Amino acid sequence: MSAPADRAPGSSHKRKGRLLAWLLATGVVALLLLANAHLVYVAVGSQPDCVPHEKAAGSGMFRAARSAC
Repeated sequence: MSAPADRAPGSSHKRKGRLLAWLLATGVVALLLLANAHLVYVAVGSQPDCVPHEKAAGSGMFRAARSAC
């Protein structure tokens, strides 16, 4: 007696391997989406308040181009 054509020997291992690969890929994509969502959440939620700074005369190297306040 031989195996049916749709059930070739070793096809179960191939299916399990393919399923595992899809699950792993889906998990990686979900992890990336969650990490990016968290990054956006933290960036939007942690806007610093306006900090007063001295507007000294001269051409300092490290100064704000213009005040946002």
